[in-house]
Amino acid sequence: MYSRLFQPPAQSYFLFGPRGVGKSFWLRQQYPQDAYIDLLDAANYARLQADPTRLEGMIGDGAGPVVIDEIQRIPELLNEVHRLIEARGIRFMLTGSSARSLRRRGVNLLAGRALTRHLHPLVLQELGDDFDIQRYLRQGGLPAAWSRPEPADFLKAYVGTYLREEVLQEGITRNLGAFYRFLEAASFSQAQLLNISAVARDCSVERKMVESYFQVLEDLLLGARIAPFTRPAKRPVVVHPKFYFVDCGIYQTIRPRGPLDVQEEIDGAALETMVFQHVRAWNDYSGNPFSIHFWRSRAGDEVDLVLYGETGLHAIEVKRTGHLRAADLNGLRAFKEEYPPARLVMVYGGVREELVDGVRCLPAEAFLQALPEMMRP
Repeated sequence: MYSRLFQPPAQSYFLFGPRGVGKSFWLRQQYPQDAYIDLLDAANYARLQADPTRLEGMIGDGAGPVVIDEIQRIPELLNEVHRLIEARGIRFMLTGSSARSLRRRGVNLLAGRALTRHLHPLVLQELGDDFDIQRYLRQGGLPAAWSRPEPADFLKAYVGTYLREEVLQEGITRNLGAFYRFLEAASFSQAQLLNISAVARDCSVERKMVESYFQVLEDLLLGARIAPFTRPAKRPVVVHPKFYFVDCGIYQTIRPRGPLDVQEEIDGAALETMVFQHVRAWNDYSGNPFSIHFWRSRAGDEVDLVLYGETGLHAIEVKRTGHLRAADLNGLRAFKEEYPPARLVMVYGGVREELVDGVRCLPAEAFLQALPEMMRP
């Protein structure tokens, strides 16, 4: 087991994260003596689905913490959780790998009586001496990918089996062929401006359906769209969001390859995904001091990630190249002209840390090691 950076709050909380990120394992280690109700267990599911008020009997007279795993399977159970928090002061830990059922049914989210937290794929600091950047770029940060001898086989099963089960369970579509075509088409949008119409054409699915599929990926916590940074400035900027599968390994597994595919483009998207994974995780674990954006002017100047918060403004560009050219810094320079307070960081594939024209240039692994200080609120 890898030690996780996540620090639980003192009150009841939801713990969200994609399937396979380690929520259940972490909770069983954290609360070994307390009540644990797994809604993936058929008996538990059938009993509570039939009558959510049976929850109190399953808990008994104890006042210790109660874990309910995969709460989205029975959203109505949250009314009973709410009552028990109020009546008995019980502390609940509620995990979920899909926000779709909760949002769709407009259920009781406990009116602030439970905080919302997220668990992310493993990051460099959690992997410690096991971290290997090339391995991470291939297989991402899902714990099972690091604990199994054949991570590629695990990831293929994860994408094939887990997504199929979730899509069918949620009743999203019965046309799995169309959904898998969509996944492959979406992988070409990794770390790119999202053009839903183009994805729809590529996978021969209606635009409205493709929009719903992207929402499914976000609901299952497997995809994320980030908004452009649009603070007032002289240059007009694009307004389309940018899309990421949230894990390098998931992206690498979905992304098709053939003689017309450029490996450098795939590797570049994987590197940017790794940086995004770490930034997003550290931001959550640090209390969300920043909102995460990207910036691109209509003239084509671009910055991959922009972090904006009370403690500062950071502009982060990611390049796979091991040797930086002056032109590689153009996007950061343009951003600095618009927003002088910005701190500029270039993450690249080289081995030397240096300062070039006010831009802090860091090898990728050095950047990941520096993130805790950067993200400190």
